[in-house]
Amino acid sequence: MSTALIVVDVQNDFCEAGSLPVTGGNAVAGAITTHAAETTYDVIATTRDWHIDPGAHFADGEPDFVETWPVHCAADTPGAAFHSDLALPRVDVAVSKGAHEAAYSGFEGVTDDGTTLADALRAAGVEQVTVVGLATDHCVRATALDAVANGFTTEVRLDLTAAVMAETCATALIELADAGVALVGSLPTGTAGASA
Repeated sequence: MSTALIVVDVQNDFCEAGSLPVTGGNAVAGAITTHAAETTYDVIATTRDWHIDPGAHFADGEPDFVETWPVHCAADTPGAAFHSDLALPRVDVAVSKGAHEAAYSGFEGVTDDGTTLADALRAAGVEQVTVVGLATDHCVRATALDAVANGFTTEVRLDLTAAVMAETCATALIELADAGVALVGSLPTGTAGASA
């Protein structure tokens, strides 16, 4: 079975020093690097938030952290760059999402030539995907759910993710399991949603 690793939004703004930090983001970047070096995948794909003018996705005042957020991952800024500890052996498919609207799933993104993630994976013969990255309860969740909806056998490596909030993470894990996503491992200690 042809496999793909989908690395979701491991960008500076989602790591500890960023504008929308996820506790454990720095460690996740390094852990994904180690995993990708030790595990063979037929395709390695990356997704990134790449906001140009996403409208109401950015809060005018206080964000509610559900529908509105602080400014993050603005296109061509250091915050939108991938974390320096993310060093993949190669990237076969790279998609950007959220240029002019909110976008959580990597399957909402497109490559530079306009190809969707689903089409790129299908063209490469991929049948099974492993989803990792940031954040478990938002973009990882949405990407994994869309992977299933697009017909891919899907797993999330929880040890290679970190969540924003314990409460939303718990809800996301139930939703993912109910959708048929295999949840592998557990969230890293010290991250939101991790078991004490």
